[in-house]
Amino acid sequence: MLSILGIGLAAASQGNVNIYDTPRELPSRSLMRSDGTEIKLTDFDDDFVVAVFWSRHCMPCIKELDDLQECADKTADKGIKVVLISPSHEWKSSEEQREFLDRFGAEKMDFYTDRKSDLAADLGIFTSPNTVLINKQGFEIGRLRGAAKWGDDRVVEYISRIKAEKSDEFNAN
Repeated sequence: MLSILGIGLAAASQGNVNIYDTPRELPSRSLMRSDGTEIKLTDFDDDFVVAVFWSRHCMPCIKELDDLQECADKTADKGIKVVLISPSHEWKSSEEQREFLDRFGAEKMDFYTDRKSDLAADLGIFTSPNTVLINKQGFEIGRLRGAAKWGDDRVVEYISRIKAEKSDEFNAN
């Protein structure tokens, strides 16, 4: 069923979606919140997380920011959290990042920075945008490479279905 649904997201994106048969453990490295505190990808209690690794120097990343905001708005009451993660060296401050996101239509998005891009490297992410899908138990259940039309109702429905089908899976390793 998920492979058929994957066609909807793949058709709406320029990248490739890959849903894993077995959930994967996430690296334990922390991200920085805008207030300077740390958080891990496994710390989003009971939320299905769409974690988008992006760069301010990536045009496809910038173009999809308003779509990501639309997706976040449409899924907020469904237990789906959309977050943005960018390299810390790209920003002088969290205020600068907030202003950038506001300018490009992501005015309510939660954003985090990855110190030295260590978490991205631990995940094998070396290009942007790259999205990690995380179930409610804090395991990676899939990825999308490239941009997507996140605000498209078909994509929102696809993410909701993945959440419903994969949220209760634990790592079987």
